[in-house]
Amino acid sequence: MSAVKQMIQDKAFLEKAFRIALPVAMQGMLNTVVNMVDTMMIGMLGETAIAAVGLANKVFFVFSLLVFGVVSGSGILAAQYWGNGDVKNIRKVQGIALAIAVGGSICFLAPSVLCPEAVMRIFTVSPETIRVGAMYLAVAALSYPFTALTNVYVAMLRAVGHVKLPVFTSCMAIVINIVCNFFMIFPVRTLHIAGMEFGIWGMGLGVTGAALATLTARIAESLVLITVIYLKKYPIACGIRQMVGYSGSFLRQFAGTCTPVIANEFMWGLGVTMYSLVYGRMGDNAVAAITIAMTIQDIAIVLFQGLGAATSVILGHEMGAGRLKEAETHASYFFILQFMLTLFGMCICLAVCGPILSIYRISEAVARDAFLCILAFVLFMQPKMFNYVNIVGVLRSGGDTKMCLFLDTSGVWLIGIPLAFLGGLVFKYPIYIVYGMVMFEEVYKMILGYWRYRQKKWLRNLAVEI
Repeated sequence: MSAVKQMIQDKAFLEKAFRIALPVAMQGMLNTVVNMVDTMMIGMLGETAIAAVGLANKVFFVFSLLVFGVVSGSGILAAQYWGNGDVKNIRKVQGIALAIAVGGSICFLAPSVLCPEAVMRIFTVSPETIRVGAMYLAVAALSYPFTALTNVYVAMLRAVGHVKLPVFTSCMAIVINIVCNFFMIFPVRTLHIAGMEFGIWGMGLGVTGAALATLTARIAESLVLITVIYLKKYPIACGIRQMVGYSGSFLRQFAGTCTPVIANEFMWGLGVTMYSLVYGRMGDNAVAAITIAMTIQDIAIVLFQGLGAATSVILGHEMGAGRLKEAETHASYFFILQFMLTLFGMCICLAVCGPILSIYRISEAVARDAFLCILAFVLFMQPKMFNYVNIVGVLRSGGDTKMCLFLDTSGVWLIGIPLAFLGGLVFKYPIYIVYGMVMFEEVYKMILGYWRYRQKKWLRNLAVEI
């Protein structure tokens, strides 16, 4: 209890933590809301449409994890350089991150546009799901380069303490996405309000319209974000020349810090995609249930996106400035906050689950399975969120990225995937049982991750190690 009391009395820490965490959480919440609206709108086209778009978005999921690995690894260095007052090297980190993220987006874009049916066959054997998913994927993939640009600039803004602009651009993108969804997905229709009829114009493009709406929103978001950064002359606003020109020691440090993070997110993402491969072979109802359940659970997870970002940035600033003892103390505070917020998040999931499920036009069986998937998530929420803050925040902030790679990769490939295949394809358990089995990987990572945290090998000043 003394640690809790000390944390509550440390007003400066709490103020800084929430100043960073709340905008990031708000941005994540806005993205979750728009994803939920997308799913509900697409759900009006039927459960096959939900399953098809859910599986097609697994390509984006793996791509986004690759980008997250790039921006997470580069954000570690940028935060420590900012703590050391080194803007020059922050801009160089930004240049490398842009090159890797945009280059990676092209690698995902090409097969998704040129042979979307082949990509969809990786996830499902249902001909109709493949056909509908391919229509969505071929258009949505065009948004990947814009997503890469946005994520890199957002990560650099967070590293230098500017977190409000991304919230504004996310709000704008969400409004554009929802409005475009409304007009592009559905055909012309008539609304009856107060005894009067109103004709609403619509293109009736179905899932293709949803993909076009996403593309439009992503383009607008990246253009506005970058324009404001350069107009207001934020510290990361610079020319191409300032983003290139790297010494051998700088490249070695970037590679040593960021390569394990990129490999971590990519290998973990591929592993989670293997879960989708199993779910896709359990039928459209199973895919629809898990897609809806994961959309709902994302409402709780956004709290920890904000907390993880605050952990990484604050500890990075402190270690970059050489305040290692402060970093160690504040890391323990973040774990206390994580425990408290997890209890709150568990209550949120259980409270909103029923009302949100009632909105979807799905069968009772799918609604029941989705609820039980949420229940499985809640049961394993404490270890999962501990791992999020520990791996994404604490361990990575000090450059202990190789251990993070081991924890995530071994957890998903040695525990999660074997249990998913056994439960889903061998024993043919219901989707909620399979999902619960998969979540055992979080317990494994929590045990090893806590042991690594106690070793204190993450307490390092990377800004003076070049």
